[in-house]
Amino acid sequence: MRLLAVFAFVICAFSAKPLETESAKILATLPFPGRSQYIFVENYLKALASKGHQVTVINAFKNKATPNMRFIEAFGAHELSDEMMSLLNVPILWQQLNAMDYILTKFVETTLEDEGVKKLLSSGETFDVVLAEMIQMEPLYALAQHFNATLVGFSSYGTDRKIDEHAGNISPISYNPLITSPRTDKMTFLERLENHYDALVEDIHRYFVHLPNMQKVYKKYFPNAKKTMEEVVDSFSLILLGQHFSLSYPRPYLPNMIEVGGMQISHNPKPLPEDIKQFIEGSPNGVIYFSMGSNVKSKDLPQETRETLLKAFAKLKQRVLWKFEDDDMPGRPANVLIKNWYPQPDILAHPNVKLFITHGGLLSTIESVYFGKPVLGLPCFYDQHMNVQRAQRAGFGLGLDMQNLKQEELEKAIQTLLTDPSYARASAAISERYRDQPESAVDRAVWWTEYVIRHKGAPHLRATARDLNFIQLHSLDTWAVLLGVPLLVALVILKVSSKLLGGKKKPGCPHADKLKEQ
Repeated sequence: MRLLAVFAFVICAFSAKPLETESAKILATLPFPGRSQYIFVENYLKALASKGHQVTVINAFKNKATPNMRFIEAFGAHELSDEMMSLLNVPILWQQLNAMDYILTKFVETTLEDEGVKKLLSSGETFDVVLAEMIQMEPLYALAQHFNATLVGFSSYGTDRKIDEHAGNISPISYNPLITSPRTDKMTFLERLENHYDALVEDIHRYFVHLPNMQKVYKKYFPNAKKTMEEVVDSFSLILLGQHFSLSYPRPYLPNMIEVGGMQISHNPKPLPEDIKQFIEGSPNGVIYFSMGSNVKSKDLPQETRETLLKAFAKLKQRVLWKFEDDDMPGRPANVLIKNWYPQPDILAHPNVKLFITHGGLLSTIESVYFGKPVLGLPCFYDQHMNVQRAQRAGFGLGLDMQNLKQEELEKAIQTLLTDPSYARASAAISERYRDQPESAVDRAVWWTEYVIRHKGAPHLRATARDLNFIQLHSLDTWAVLLGVPLLVALVILKVSSKLLGGKKKPGCPHADKLKEQ
């Protein structure tokens, strides 16, 4: 009998099949002209397409034909990229927030004004899922309600307070620094005070400037929307975060907030182009890779900064790969190779690359530690300052002020990172922790996407916190009762006692009373 039961169990186990997901129609919106955001999700979108899903992508680039993928190329955003970078170079937080709000509004409007996008909006087509980049572009989230689709968000830089709010997540600012700050999770009292102040300024700007502006854009482009903008913002079923705890720090997440940091990295690096391969392997002292990412262009750096970099590089024994957007670089040393675009992960995977000089973007930071490379950070804006500070705290990098770059400091930092093995060891240790995962980040992202498709938006993952207002969420009403009622009772008792004790007359002097009567 027992043998029969075991046999039946084995038959059931082998016959059991995992839940399958039917082919879904998926729309992804990526309005930014910098390629970084698209690079973050490119492998993920291709993986969805390879599984039979029909993927439509709105982005600002030329794209190669890919099976099951359709591209709507909204190039208008490129006209705003130079203006964007110039506007962000302001010192005061409120000015920075105003600049960012202006930029985001322009990108949203430029995307929705694109002829290909307008044609899609009026086509009557429907989608099962809309993937939206979560950088405060609320009207673009509304594509989900327009196409009657499940809304899934993604963020290439991980989470922040706004994303936490959309998910109903609790994010204490006592150890969660603002994404735009140079602070880490381990803050001094002064840093926590600054963090609290900056958060307050951000909240005031968001609720009195940003959201009203986005509300106008939302009503302009979706006048017949079935949902309000507030309801749209509250409708995320899943959020994919470009972060991983091994690269940052432990923090709370809800079940539908999934860490997929590094999903842009292929586990099997591709062969390098022959000229790049020869340049790297022909350097007996190793190679340094230098890139300022896709948003900051090296060709637009101040002339003084470029000369500082060139003089420092010319004195190195190592060769330098420099991502530079012009075909020519006056004064380029013989040990420097320039190209408009490099296959960054494939280069960092090469063992002869010894150092990565970077703007400190999160994707670049993740790629550097994935391949065990120390970093020299030259941050410019947004999360870059925090990422570089985190690299210094973790011991796998150093940082310098890009706005005030000195040749002597640059040379010293480079030599320190090249000669002190502790930086490479720290990067290798973090790489080992990151790689120790049960599945790849892409596989995890695809599985969770198909999970919310299979379960019709997975409403069971929705946190009740999203139904509570600020007072209820932070228990200010219950604390008011728990603290206020005893205090009120104490005040009443004190008041009554005072009246009772003060109401009794002290015994007088009879002789004195008689004198008063006379």
